Amino acid sequence: MLASTKAPLSALPTTRVDWVDYAKGWCIILVVMMHSTLGVEEALGQQSWLHGFIDWARPFRMPDFFLVAGLFLSRTIDKPWADYLDRKVLHFVYFFVLWTLIQGAPKLLLAGGDPLSILGDLAFAMVEPFGTLWFIYLLPIFFVTTKLLRPAPPCAVLAAASALQMAHIATHSTVIDEFAARYVYFYAGYHFAPRIFAFAEASRANLRRTIPALILWGVTNELAVRCGYSGLPAVSLLLGFAGAAAVVAFSALLAEAHVLPSLAWLGARSMVVYLAFFLPMAATRIALLKTGLIVDGGVIALIVTAIAVHVPILVRTATLATPFEFLFERPTFFRTGAARLPAHTGQQALSAARRQ
Repeated sequence: MLASTKAPLSALPTTRVDWVDYAKGWCIILVVMMHSTLGVEEALGQQSWLHGFIDWARPFRMPDFFLVAGLFLSRTIDKPWADYLDRKVLHFVYFFVLWTLIQGAPKLLLAGGDPLSILGDLAFAMVEPFGTLWFIYLLPIFFVTTKLLRPAPPCAVLAAASALQMAHIATHSTVIDEFAARYVYFYAGYHFAPRIFAFAEASRANLRRTIPALILWGVTNELAVRCGYSGLPAVSLLLGFAGAAAVVAFSALLAEAHVLPSLAWLGARSMVVYLAFFLPMAATRIALLKTGLIVDGGVIALIVTAIAVHVPILVRTATLATPFEFLFERPTFFRTGAARLPAHTGQQALSAARRQ
């Protein structure tokens, strides 16, 4: 039965998909909002009124991100290993190492310590990613794992990945723990891509069914979170898939109605934001808290979120066609073989490995 979900490449869209950009837009805002809110709350020593929304989004925030990340993998998974590794591994290794240095060096220098210990901490970050970059670290691992598992029966892979997710593995290794918790969503995005695209089209074509279903999902998700059930084995897996489906359906509705086009615009640049939001987020939080002009933690968190989302886009725009373009575009010298072609610009360079 599961094998029947596989489809030829012609079954997948060949152009940019509007609802996918909407979904990525929601995801990146939720991720930045979560980190902004938790950072403000930690600094204030108390929860804000925004904390409830952060908890409500927790069951589906990252599952949807990883499910969307796997949607277009069928277009490159059968390419030769040399080309595949350049697109799916070296591409992300470059940005991970670069932005680990950009994020980590100032933090470690401000914390004090001798140069050798700082270098040691940065080297350890290559094994245990710190901050928000674990997502970039995991993507190439997911890509390689999925290609290696290509001959395996999809039902067996999904069963094993589901078991890993439900096991709630806690080894204190971010890579191991997050792989176990997230791989099932990435593989599902890859394997069920044709059905996911069909589901999105059905959602936008059946408004009267989609809206009540979204309301029911929202209430159910809230009850599961409030009652403390959202973290239970099997329940968290179901909520992750249900939430990802809800984001797909809601994004399809927005795309159909052409509402909030700026959200889709942001989603098309989500990786730029993900790479660079940490520094403006931290700087804005510190500045607002030091001024004391705003005392409401929720309001501070929203302002921090808005600035942290927009500053990376402004920086990317300012660095176009400058010596600093390497911040968001992989240089030609960091490509291999046939991949040494003129680079895409802007977000295209970052999204190419995920879209092709």
